[in-house]
Amino acid sequence: MGWLWAIIVGFVLGLIAKALLPGKQHSPLWLITIFGIIGAVIGNALASAFGIDETAGIDWGRHALQLGAAVLVVFLGEMAYTSVRSKRTA
Repeated sequence: MGWLWAIIVGFVLGLIAKALLPGKQHSPLWLITIFGIIGAVIGNALASAFGIDETAGIDWGRHALQLGAAVLVVFLGEMAYTSVRSKRTA
């Protein structure tokens, strides 16, 4: 069940990150989901490092770090994907 949850959270985070970035992204949906999963893992690690990984109620700090990391990963991943794709067509 943990893997299914990671895929769902990664999918949602990837889509939100993609929506927040300006312009059109060309990465396929499966890659955006992987970027979202990576962003969630990085965000969780940062939250743990800052000591805000488990709080009473909703973990807003952890979720904000996950989203921020997902935006960064989607941005960098999109640049890498576009670069590789343009080299392949040239």
